[in-house]
Amino acid sequence: MKVGFIGLGNVGGKLAGSLLRNGVDLMVFDLNPELVVDFAERGAATGGSAAQLMQDCDAVITCLPSPAACAAVVADMLPHVGAGKIWMEMSTTDADQIKAHAEAVIAAGGEAVDCPVSGGCHRAGTGNISIYAGCTRQTFDKVLPILTHMGRRILHVGDVGTSSTLKVMTNYLATMNLLSVCEALTVMKAAGMDLAMTYEAIAMSSGTSFVHETESQLILSGSRDVNFTMDLVQKDIGLFQKLADDHGVPLELSPLMIEMMTDGQKRYGERAQSDRMIERLEEATGLSVTAPGFPQELVDDEPEERGYEVKARRGA
Repeated sequence: MKVGFIGLGNVGGKLAGSLLRNGVDLMVFDLNPELVVDFAERGAATGGSAAQLMQDCDAVITCLPSPAACAAVVADMLPHVGAGKIWMEMSTTDADQIKAHAEAVIAAGGEAVDCPVSGGCHRAGTGNISIYAGCTRQTFDKVLPILTHMGRRILHVGDVGTSSTLKVMTNYLATMNLLSVCEALTVMKAAGMDLAMTYEAIAMSSGTSFVHETESQLILSGSRDVNFTMDLVQKDIGLFQKLADDHGVPLELSPLMIEMMTDGQKRYGERAQSDRMIERLEEATGLSVTAPGFPQELVDDEPEERGYEVKARRGA
């Protein structure tokens, strides 16, 4: 199967790299020509447009920064969709929009998969990230071999749109974790605790989380560069708030989190790294929330393995 990949940014470039590294017949496209040249030098074919990739490939994957970018790319590809063509959307975007695009693709004779990733850029680069896939079971079976080159754990979640709903939720939880970690580390610093010891105390406790075990290291090293920017955080937590509003759920933490992230953007820039939220507390207290011995960037030291389908637990 020939696979096209559109969107070679922080996450997309790593996912596409996993396909290329594992011998997939790959064609790529991005608005940044330097990213395309890099893939061409590593052996990927290149296309001049999203439309060309849909024409030339059996499956086209999109991994884009915004719902607007996704809409533009789908509009370009749609005239070339037909029987045997599959669109796979790996961005984090609005579930209703994904459903509308998928319906258009299916109406044109193609198949659609909603398959965002979760687990951090460092795992995207090693094929060890997790992937949710929303589509029919028949389509899932067709694309599973592709997905298992990019991710370790693959979960078939049901219909198109379900994956995006779940991904928005996980990013909401991750952001909440980040903000709470920032507060916890700052309070421990103010209380005179050794922060390297504090890191280990959290990591071995009921208070640990994936965010602590990854992003806390970048906070403490002073790097504050997790490859995920505040504008992307705002997009995701805004989508979660919209989901709550649409279903009449009166959230209390979510609006406060959006307000805090908005303040962070005003201070450090709309596209500042999300880990820089710790600096709001450093400025307020005059403390430096850093410690020696932590890495400047995250490295996934798990060996790469071919992915597999995760079966959801279901009651009798």
